[in-house]
Amino acid sequence: MRIFVLSRIFSRFFAFCALTLVLPLAISLIYGDGLWWTWLSTVALSFGLSAASIRHARKSPETYSGLRRREGLLAVTVAWLSIVTLTSIAYYLTGEFEGFAHSFFESMSGYTTTGATVARDVEALSASILFARSLSHWIGGMGIIVLSVAILPELAVAGMQLVEAETSGLESEKLAPRIADTARKLWGLYVGMTLIQAALLFAADMSAFDAVNHAMATIATGGFSTRNLSIAAFESVAVELIIIVFMFLSGLNFILLFRATIGREPKRLIQSPEVRLYSLLMLISTVMIAASLIFSGRHDGVLEAVLDASFQTVSIMTTTGFGTTDFDQWPSFAKLILLGLMFIGGCAGSTAGGSKVVRLYVVAKHAGIQMNRIIRPKLVQTLRMGKKLVSREIIESVLGFYLLYFIAILVASLVLAATGLDIISAFTAAISAMNSIGPGLGQVGPSQTFSDLSSFGLYVLSFCMLLGRLEIYTLLVLLVPRFWQR
Repeated sequence: MRIFVLSRIFSRFFAFCALTLVLPLAISLIYGDGLWWTWLSTVALSFGLSAASIRHARKSPETYSGLRRREGLLAVTVAWLSIVTLTSIAYYLTGEFEGFAHSFFESMSGYTTTGATVARDVEALSASILFARSLSHWIGGMGIIVLSVAILPELAVAGMQLVEAETSGLESEKLAPRIADTARKLWGLYVGMTLIQAALLFAADMSAFDAVNHAMATIATGGFSTRNLSIAAFESVAVELIIIVFMFLSGLNFILLFRATIGREPKRLIQSPEVRLYSLLMLISTVMIAASLIFSGRHDGVLEAVLDASFQTVSIMTTTGFGTTDFDQWPSFAKLILLGLMFIGGCAGSTAGGSKVVRLYVVAKHAGIQMNRIIRPKLVQTLRMGKKLVSREIIESVLGFYLLYFIAILVASLVLAATGLDIISAFTAAISAMNSIGPGLGQVGPSQTFSDLSSFGLYVLSFCMLLGRLEIYTLLVLLVPRFWQR
């Protein structure tokens, strides 16, 4: 492991962290919440770490010759932990969170776009903290490394190694020959969608501050709101419909979305098997939940039932976590559907969490092929996604992912249950953290917060958030002793 190479990367990355933390500093000064000194201190700390890293790198007599695979995996994990820790230090210094464990959880929940909160009264938080929470969503949604590669030339040299370790999908896909150009194009689309949604929310009578915060949280499929009642606080059908549309779009593969909009190739999006399955699952789930709400007597009107069902279905499947109602009070049938959607998540290459629709597609197709082979042992059948052949290596990777994924959820559930949580709360809290959703059921339901969990439980869930956001392999491989061997 060449430490000087990592030092070069981190020197740029810490400078990037400092620049992002300047924005909450500016909000603090504009709104006069008195927390400017905490943000300024964290900015100074970030620049100090950047200077220390570059000094260490310059001491090495070796010549920089690119980034190796192991170095890239370590760099991505450390980068995520660094920006989360720096932001949590700022949160802790403000005194608006109960302790460092709570501050760290809130920061990790933001950057991993989970949206689970330990704030008992969100509306009592300072303006700069509310903005920092939404900004952390927005940066983490597209990816800390993707943004870094887009704006820092030094990181663009080793960009593909870093981006592959951070982003999700079965295979890497680019919009341009250079990864930095691809990153810039994706961020251009990301910024554009955010601005359009913010403008629409403002036109729907949201304040400018609320509109910007909720747009950042929606496009990142994060779920932090500036209100205790989340989207229900606005009591606006127009706001709900705007957010539904943008949550749905944010759950799509951004490269396909770019080609369908900017590239004017809508067929690429429409013909995608993953997008079709994503849309079909969402439609079927909405219909079944709406029917359940009507027949159970929870909603008297059909339109109200369809709107609530649509909002929560899209919110949970895209792992955004916004709420317009307490779905923990819904019939068990509806809650079970939402629980299933928590596992699935959005499309690969989107800002959504979850195991991803593409993996469900591959596993389902693979299971069908195995069933056919039992009936006709001599049958030779290949797995395809549309016209594209899915290799054996990818199938094995997906199956391995699901094994580790379910083991991680089971272990986390057991650990949380050992801390005193009931089985429903422990299980859904683990699912929520692994899939970047936000609300669970029971003690961590949509009308509750995670503030009553022990510090140990909050750190366990923080680990699960990072594990899920980095698609398991990137983080777990660091725990294998052979990784550290030369």
